[in-house]
Amino acid sequence: MADVFKALADPTRRAILDELCERDDQTLFELCARLSGKHGLGSSRQAVSQHLDLLEQVGLVRTRREGRYKFHRVDTAPLRAITERWPTDRPPAEPTDHPVGDEREP
Repeated sequence: MADVFKALADPTRRAILDELCERDDQTLFELCARLSGKHGLGSSRQAVSQHLDLLEQVGLVRTRREGRYKFHRVDTAPLRAITERWPTDRPPAEPTDHPVGDEREP
């Protein structure tokens, strides 16, 4: 799970995921063009390819080959695993008398 957080910490990788959410099954060339045009990112194809490789390693991107083309798509399963770890359907915690981070006993 820590790897997913590290992958999401980079703004270029978040932009790549945004683009893939908007339009799945893009090639490296298509992604580079969209990142440059919409986000003003001047990353090289090699840099974008490395970002995609990392996203694929942590499971946020899946690929398929068709001839000499490699198509990329988002996989949100790792994000679901994060949200399932800390369920939000619990009642809110009661307020405490001490500020957050104060380890003193009341």
